[in-house]
Amino acid sequence: MLDPRLIREQGDAVAAALERRDVRLDWAEWRRLDQERLTLVQEVDALRQERNRRSEEVAALKSRKESADELVAQMRQLGDTLKEREGRLREREEALQEFVLQVPNLPHSSVPSGSSAAENKEIRQWGKPPAFGFTPQPHWEIGERLGILDFTRAAVIAGSRFVVARGAGALLERALINLMLDLATREHGYTEMLPPVMANRKSLTGTGQLPKFEEELFRLRDDDYYLIPTGEVPLTNLHQEEILNEADLPRCYAAWTLCFRREAGSYGKDVRGLIRQHQFNKVELVRFTTPDRSYEELELLTSHAEAVLQRLGLHYRVMALCAGDLGFSAAKTYDIEVWLPSQQEYREISSCSNFEEFQARRCNIRYRPAAGKGPRFVHTLNGSGLAVGRTVVAILEQCQNEDGSVTVPEALRPYMNGRKKIEKEK
Repeated sequence: MLDPRLIREQGDAVAAALERRDVRLDWAEWRRLDQERLTLVQEVDALRQERNRRSEEVAALKSRKESADELVAQMRQLGDTLKEREGRLREREEALQEFVLQVPNLPHSSVPSGSSAAENKEIRQWGKPPAFGFTPQPHWEIGERLGILDFTRAAVIAGSRFVVARGAGALLERALINLMLDLATREHGYTEMLPPVMANRKSLTGTGQLPKFEEELFRLRDDDYYLIPTGEVPLTNLHQEEILNEADLPRCYAAWTLCFRREAGSYGKDVRGLIRQHQFNKVELVRFTTPDRSYEELELLTSHAEAVLQRLGLHYRVMALCAGDLGFSAAKTYDIEVWLPSQQEYREISSCSNFEEFQARRCNIRYRPAAGKGPRFVHTLNGSGLAVGRTVVAILEQCQNEDGSVTVPEALRPYMNGRKKIEKEK
């Protein structure tokens, strides 16, 4: 959430920054509501002062044993007026809050200009696309042929956009989760967490999924809980309404969670395979830091996500998202895109973002500076480290062999009981 004072005092600059994202809001409505709020604040303050003054007069009259009936009647009328003004003030404040919750974050000055993914900027590549002496097959055909992915039975159980991983397929997912968590905790200094996969409305509002993206979420019918779309939600909200000490920053958390997304509007695209599933595994990396270090932390976080692909020997590239392609809450984002031979294109496998104070303001997460100044909002960052199903896709496609088998990356073999190849399940 943006600071309302920033909108109030630097409205033109805020509007210009949001135009880089191709976002145009009704600022005249904002100014109208804000002016009405200010007027009502002044009226309420004046009425409260008048009520207090008359209350003192009533007390003085009664202490002299004089009649205060007329003043009491005036106070009753004044109280009714005050109650009405306070109600109108709450309405304006709620309307302003609703407006602010719909305003996305401002793009950082280093974010490339552009209106769509076609204008994202490539930062670097790692490795080279694998060369095949045969036509590479898509991951769903490889998985079904090997008997490790079953989309047909998953559809019977739950419907489309689900999968049953079988045998080496299930082991591959578990192995990847363990490798990712071990890298994060043993080499990169993250604390492993196992949070709930349900969250309340306040938590999802805090990270920016609500109210804007409610149609993308699965909500429980009888309770005000949602299935989380990403581990970012519970990990960021670990410190909701808290004040941290600067000496304890950065705080770094890693978690494996199931994630759930409706993928509304995605029908017709990625219908087959693991790219867009309603339920999937993901390892999430979240960092809390001070404002002066947050962009160094973004580079570090991105390198931690990249390290997984490097350890697996998978070719990828890193893209800086342009302003028009940024997520709602992000000030800057790097997408890590892995190469898929069957499609002859790169596909996103991780997004690493700096949200600056946008989420912290919504969640009310602050820190106490060592210099003894008053609390300030932390900066929050998160990235997938990685999306497990999409990593399975990359392994099946980049490591496939002409005989139909898949070579297990060397770093993964200790997690797969020493297995070097995935061959057809019996």
